Amino acid sequence: MTKTEFFDELKIRLSSLPEEDIKSSLDYYSEMIDDRIEDGLSEEDAIKDIGTPADIASEILREMPLSKLVAARVKPKRRLAAWEIVLLALGSPIWVSLLAAAFVVVLAVYIVIWSVVVSLYAVGISLAVAAFACIVYGFARIALGEVATILVFIGLGIFAAGLALFMFLACKYTTVGIIKLSKLIFRGIKSLFIRRNA
Repeated sequence: MTKTEFFDELKIRLSSLPEEDIKSSLDYYSEMIDDRIEDGLSEEDAIKDIGTPADIASEILREMPLSKLVAARVKPKRRLAAWEIVLLALGSPIWVSLLAAAFVVVLAVYIVIWSVVVSLYAVGISLAVAAFACIVYGFARIALGEVATILVFIGLGIFAAGLALFMFLACKYTTVGIIKLSKLIFRGIKSLFIRRNA
């Protein structure tokens, strides 16, 4: 693959980006190829060394902020006709309401998921506090010599401490899972704004 073919394909794959970002990416990789050629590689070897246009484009798009992708995707490619503007204005009570409702529903689901995690942490903290209180109360009863009460409260304290430990482990794995799910959802949303080009 020649340098021209490489950049033609890369430009096509990056066509969903703003023009200045495409230009800066092409300049960066052009300089990278030129540096490899200066180091003694042939043009084809230099291009093979940096990767395929598909891999490079997918990495550039993955690292691009969502706001830039949305701005580039939403920006009209042509000037809107008067009748299109009128239809958008007349339909705005419907499409703005639906868009706002979808956003609120997604946000509410996300908040509910995280409130479950916060609740799990609250239960874990409550169990840890109960364990500490039971053990302290049990040892406080030593002076009175109530052996049965001492054993019951210290036993309850140890049991609550074990439950708190398991609860914190469950909280940790739940939090990690939700963070991974959030990243996956964010990548999915981001992929909606990346145009798939052949």
